[in-house]
Amino acid sequence: MSLHALKETLKPCTTQPSSSTSISQTQSSIFRDSNLTIPRVPPKSSLTQQLRRLQDPFAAPLIQPHNSHKREKEQKIEEVEDGEEEEEDGEEEEDEPVLKGAKLGGAKLQFQFDHTGPFEPLVLSSDGEVPVVQVPASINCRLLEHQRTGVKFLYSLYKNNHGGILGDDMGLGKTIQTIAFLAAVFCKDGEYMSKENQSVIRDPVLIICPTSVIHNWESEFSRWSNFSVSVYHGANRDLIYDKLEAHGVEILITSFDTYRIRGSTLSEIKWDIVIIDEAHRLKNEKSKLYIACLEIKTQRRFGLTGTIMQNKIMELFNLFDWVAPGSLGTREHFRDFYDEPLKHGQRSTAPERFVQIANKRKQHLATVLQKYMLRRTKEETIGHLMMGKEDNVVFCTMSELQKRAYSRMLQLPDIQCLINKDLPCSCGSPLTQVECCKRIVSNGIIWPYLHRDNPDGCDSCPFCLVLPCLVKLQQISNHLELIKPNPKDDPDKQRKDAEFAAAVFGPDIDLVGGNMQNESFMGLSDVQHCGKMRALEKLFFTWISQGDKILLFSYSVRMLDILEKFLIRKGYCFSRLDGSTPTNLRQSLVDDFNSSPSKQVFLISTRAGGLGLNLVSANRVVIFDPNWNPAQDLQAQDRSFRFGQKRHVVVFRLLAAGSLEELVYSRQVYKQQLSNIAVSGKMEKRYFEGVQDCKEFKGELFGICNLFRDLSDKLFTSEIIQLHEERKENGQITEQEKKIVSSEEADILVSDSENRLRTDSERTSTSSLKDLGIVYAHRNEDIVNAGPGIQGKIDISISPSDSPSKPSIPIVQRQKPVCVGEKRKAPLIDERKRTQYKLLARSVGMGELEFSKWVLSATPMEREKVLQDYKKRKKFPRG
Repeated sequence: MSLHALKETLKPCTTQPSSSTSISQTQSSIFRDSNLTIPRVPPKSSLTQQLRRLQDPFAAPLIQPHNSHKREKEQKIEEVEDGEEEEEDGEEEEDEPVLKGAKLGGAKLQFQFDHTGPFEPLVLSSDGEVPVVQVPASINCRLLEHQRTGVKFLYSLYKNNHGGILGDDMGLGKTIQTIAFLAAVFCKDGEYMSKENQSVIRDPVLIICPTSVIHNWESEFSRWSNFSVSVYHGANRDLIYDKLEAHGVEILITSFDTYRIRGSTLSEIKWDIVIIDEAHRLKNEKSKLYIACLEIKTQRRFGLTGTIMQNKIMELFNLFDWVAPGSLGTREHFRDFYDEPLKHGQRSTAPERFVQIANKRKQHLATVLQKYMLRRTKEETIGHLMMGKEDNVVFCTMSELQKRAYSRMLQLPDIQCLINKDLPCSCGSPLTQVECCKRIVSNGIIWPYLHRDNPDGCDSCPFCLVLPCLVKLQQISNHLELIKPNPKDDPDKQRKDAEFAAAVFGPDIDLVGGNMQNESFMGLSDVQHCGKMRALEKLFFTWISQGDKILLFSYSVRMLDILEKFLIRKGYCFSRLDGSTPTNLRQSLVDDFNSSPSKQVFLISTRAGGLGLNLVSANRVVIFDPNWNPAQDLQAQDRSFRFGQKRHVVVFRLLAAGSLEELVYSRQVYKQQLSNIAVSGKMEKRYFEGVQDCKEFKGELFGICNLFRDLSDKLFTSEIIQLHEERKENGQITEQEKKIVSSEEADILVSDSENRLRTDSERTSTSSLKDLGIVYAHRNEDIVNAGPGIQGKIDISISPSDSPSKPSIPIVQRQKPVCVGEKRKAPLIDERKRTQYKLLARSVGMGELEFSKWVLSATPMEREKVLQDYKKRKKFPRG
């Protein structure tokens, strides 16, 4: 067949269908007497794949009508014959449900629903507007309802010459929504562009993204549409730039680093649209990347990010001032009108007047942001298709050796200098120690090495010690082996680390095998001197025996080495991915773990595994060491909690009780609460007295003295939560907080007799915690409440079941044990959603899986009709 003949075959049909078709005689006469055309379903694949399918006699698509419950839609099921096709479709698992196990003629086939909605264009332009702007039917039919809403939002901003933020959670298809939007703007129609638009020369689109996802963007464009895409990255930059100037490029993809270095060259181009993936990278207005992006010549600037705010409220201003300059006023106005009131209104002892002002300002800010931002969560969009996630924060007791080493670390001259920096100097001077005699620490261990070339110190002394000391404290909290010298370092640093390890270990040095790195397999894999590994050992034994698959994250590659030896010693089958893993091998590791029942554990570096990994076969996630940035830990969790996950996901964040990690987590809570307040205008519980970037209210969270506090004799996090509960019981809460309490108590049905009971099962639960080496635990969602939702405590225990109603770790509190009847929380929101979903499915005579597929393909009117019928039946039951 010639290429011309092939193109004619692929064009939309305009002639009357033959008698062999399934269209009735009545329908044929209607089409024959009108100017309507019968659109042919364009293939989803590229031209090359179409040619291969034409040569393959087994590639004929199967059409299976689905007529249940008066639906007139048809869902096309495509057969996937060979391994290459199967792998390609597997990458689209987020968008299309799959039915496996079909066979034909002895060959194993994989059936896949080719679309999730009606095969018709999604019209974005207004009635009567010319030209008509629409998403091609070949793309629209595969979009979920929330994705269609996202495309409409992007176009509404584009039409008004504005920019904006698509802030959906990770895994909701921000890339697909963007491509659908661009296909509509560029008037793409499947494999073709309409003739009236072929002669129109449009300004190109610039996409800036992390280097690790450049290939993903390129492959998604080739799969979903037929843009002319070029990658401005690597050695061929000059050739691509020449092609760009000659109007031979529609979409240009580049990386953050490339644009930061060569932004001056690309900023000379006039762009129609600029899209920044992972747009939270623009949070710092002083960074070279942010300054370079300000030079982009276009008003249509779009950002894609699932973590709109990570650390500070001012990050919101920086991001929105780039996508929509002036939308939030000036920097000074935003700081005075929003930033300061919101932070001070969140103080635990803030006056009622401050809280009321903060409440008004956050609602006003959320209203303004909604004009330029669309934010959806998994629970709001595809929650009914997933089994839910539970985020447990587990405080593990450190070993006695770790506690002694941690205490000695705090007594080093380097840290004592920082702790006592504001005390009067011992020489009798009216100045503080940091201003007088203690600016340098010549008798320290860390300071002399940092200033080996400058004995008089640097301009920032002694504050230059803060970061190195924090790193050492975190290493002791995780594993004592981490503070020993690394053979890969230069000899001077190895000598310094050996001296530091000897000082910290003190008389215990023989118990840890000396102050040099231990290469003994048995020594490294032993859990005796590591509190977290002792807890991990017992948790792994329970999970592996139940058939669970586990993701194990750590920020330190050295810690991954130790955990790897631990897994080998225990005989667990595992995979590993870190920064040294070649990019072209990462996906094969992921595919192997997802498909292989024998692979039980996946060791992943938090830095290397934060983006682009889809590990839905795992239902247990362990984060071995917390990060100061809460978004890092949340991204790690989402490697497993994605569309396609068939089981309930349980996350365990391991923290060393009484160490710096408790403060790290408390700051995570503080940042997450500020994000919920500023981005969504939600009400949050007020735990902390500290205010970020405010010297007057450092409280318990901020300031150097808090960083190096000795927390060994207390449970820092538990006591803060306990104090909040006592304030609530004593009536020391604001009117806004009372609204939360009343809604909570409305859902709690507990009898007086239950309040006085403590069952044997609870005693067993508490003792099992001690056996695991866990001193305290809670659910993160109970602490960081996402708005005025349900609060309270839940008693949970280790269970072999994946049911979300039976989580996997007991929750206890210090000084005040949790009783069965004490403030028991109502069912989780996602659990109640699933219950309602089951009832809905039953009301229309379908199973849950069948009903889920129907929901994906149904129109909004059809869904609304089912809901209305369900409500009527509840209101007026039969009989």
